[in-house]
Amino acid sequence: MQNLIVQSDALTYLKTLPDNSVNCIITSPPYYDLRDYGVDGQIGLEKTPKEYIGRLTEVFREAYRILKPDGTLWVNIADSYCGSGKGRSGNGEIHKSVFGAKQGTNRGSVNGVLSKTTGDCKPKDLIGIPWMLAFALRDEVGFYLRQDIIWEKGNCMPESVTDRCTKSHEYLFLFSKSRKYYFDYEAIKEPALTNDASSPRGSKGTKTQNAGRRNKDQLSLFNAFDKNTNEVLMRRKRDVWHVNTSGYKDAHFATFPPRLVEPCVLAGCPKDGVVLDMFAGSGTVGEVCQRFNRHYILIDLNQQYVELMKKRLGEESEVKAA
Repeated sequence: MQNLIVQSDALTYLKTLPDNSVNCIITSPPYYDLRDYGVDGQIGLEKTPKEYIGRLTEVFREAYRILKPDGTLWVNIADSYCGSGKGRSGNGEIHKSVFGAKQGTNRGSVNGVLSKTTGDCKPKDLIGIPWMLAFALRDEVGFYLRQDIIWEKGNCMPESVTDRCTKSHEYLFLFSKSRKYYFDYEAIKEPALTNDASSPRGSKGTKTQNAGRRNKDQLSLFNAFDKNTNEVLMRRKRDVWHVNTSGYKDAHFATFPPRLVEPCVLAGCPKDGVVLDMFAGSGTVGEVCQRFNRHYILIDLNQQYVELMKKRLGEESEVKAA
């Protein structure tokens, strides 16, 4: 299997792929009413949330066809608030594309900016985009909706809003094509943690690398140790993932953090398997796949992002135009 970077509309290229041909899909679609990428055919600028969900459902219907029977789908998506349509800029226009910005960037609608008011919601309503999509993929496409994972950002963007709490999370949904599917829970086990600073080594503040990352995410937690072996105790991964947003040196906007993608790749795709991202942006999924010996197919409509991925992923990738 050759690693691929493809410049194409997602739906168009997915239709060329054979049935049951990829092990895992990890993607973050363009968020609703967030950014104008300046490319014909882009998703995200539909007039209503229903139209937006309808277009994504059509794409994921093809994704369902090409996913292997034991495959999984991981979708990162955030919500938007309904309002005047002036939450993007002073003149009411949606933000224009910034080179290197990932389709599905994690900084826009999660900050509570207002999408234009439609008949689907009242001004200031939380639209419910993530759950609208999740239910559509379950009920209309046929995926099993297995889990809603909360991506909690310790370094979330501040908000000036004063009539609700600052939003610091997005959703990562886990879907499967069948009741039984590939999921390597052992590969993503995490250190068991305790709040008891008097536990073995706890009072000295000794932490593993993972626990240290959590400390950076402003959590005062210590590793739990086996009293007999003095080894760090491990537990199954929880469904709230504490991952800070992170930049990429060639991107000018926040991108898909590798640490968010890593558990999806490790748990959802066997070694030498194939991972698909049809809204690939800056190519984070491909970078993680390279690190963990998985193959990848990355699709993006924007030529600038394709060039960014070519630079980021090097000669391991074949570049195609559909």
